Amino acid sequence: QVQLVESGGGLVQAGDSLRLSCAASGLTFAVYGMGWFRQAPGKEREFVAAIGWTASDTTYYADSVKGRFTVSRDTAKNTWYLQMNSLKPEDSAVYYCAADRFRTSRGPYNYWGQGTQVTVSS
Repeated sequence: QVQLVESGGGLVQAGDSLRLSCAASGLTFAVYGMGWFRQAPGKEREFVAAIGWTASDTTYYADSVKGRFTVSRDTAKNTWYLQMNSLKPEDSAVYYCAADRFRTSRGPYNYWGQGTQVTVSS
């Protein structure tokens, strides 16, 4: 079955960088598009970034992260990444990856990871 496992979260200071990983298994990686979402305590889950499947290869970003975050993939490792630079305290949240076949934009996605915590101190 499809499994997504996030890693790379942690506690950092404002201005630091982190790279999140989303390792996928049980799927044909090349035909899956994916997205990153986050949810802070007391807030709704929000879209962060997305990348289409390999034939689409389009990326999308929320305005709040544009220019600071970059989504990418390594097909050889069946892994997607979210490089987060210039982190701000308001970026603190649990980050989730999600994926589904032939997605070219920001969803919807049927498969979700368990999440990884990112905490940015001021």
